[in-house]
Amino acid sequence: MSLNPEQQIEIDASYNQCLQTKRPVSKELEKFIFKPIPVLDHGFVRVVDYMGNDSSIVQAARVSYGSGTKKVSEDRGLIRYLMRHHHTTPFEMCEIKYHIRLPIFVARQWIRHRTASVNEYSARYSIMEKEFYIPTPEALAEQSKINNQGRGDCLSSEQALKVMELLRGDAQRCYENYETMLKPAAEGGYGLARELARMNLTLNTYSQWYWKINLHNLFHFLQLRIDPRAQYEIRVYAEAMLETVRSWVPIACEAFEDYRRNSVTFSQSMMMILGKMLKGQKIDQKESGLSKREWMEMIELIEPYCPSVNNFFLSDSK
Repeated sequence: MSLNPEQQIEIDASYNQCLQTKRPVSKELEKFIFKPIPVLDHGFVRVVDYMGNDSSIVQAARVSYGSGTKKVSEDRGLIRYLMRHHHTTPFEMCEIKYHIRLPIFVARQWIRHRTASVNEYSARYSIMEKEFYIPTPEALAEQSKINNQGRGDCLSSEQALKVMELLRGDAQRCYENYETMLKPAAEGGYGLARELARMNLTLNTYSQWYWKINLHNLFHFLQLRIDPRAQYEIRVYAEAMLETVRSWVPIACEAFEDYRRNSVTFSQSMMMILGKMLKGQKIDQKESGLSKREWMEMIELIEPYCPSVNNFFLSDSK
């Protein structure tokens, strides 16, 4: 992780300020404010600003004045009720703004979440920094044979080292050509416009942005990107952000992890199968109404909680 000198001066000055406020604050999140959390080899996540806390969610749900007079236990019960029954608007009353440094290819995947306000570092006006994401050997894997958008087994040590050399060499060479294109002719370059020269940069070049989002949409982002099936490079950013959310709105985050992150969903057909299992009946996949893929996904959902699940299936359904 690296900050340029100007950013570090700005962060230090902001962190050393002591301001008084009458708005709701989160004492635990205040410890994170302005402090970058390292992610990947040169990336980071840092909280820049936020609005609201757990009491803001409760206040919006009750449309009450001030911070309310209910007990924390009652607030917790209300927040869990809201999360459980998908009453989302009270969670939209809280917002958070992050400063994030990330590889371009991660940013392009991330930007698919269109519910945030984003301002990215502009390579039309500024020169990109010479830093690239190079995966560790453990993160380099072959294409999955069963998942078109996933990874399979890790490459051998020898293969991984060669891939890392290719990635590093290509990124450095492209950046050197980028610099040459930017230089004026008098310095041996071409004086090419920045908005054109940037096209030569590799997708593992680091960019950065400010990303502001409300809590409801942040929970949706986290639910998708913390999932073990999400790409590793974006998942580690989501995990770092979850750490800040636990400090910011601990009651709401507890409800999110209980009812969203760590919960499972069953279709109507799956519920009928579960009903038969509870009655001790044997089940045939061909007569279940589920495709083979749905059937396997159902088993994956049940097995961690019921290791003997296969005992309920007919032999040709396993």
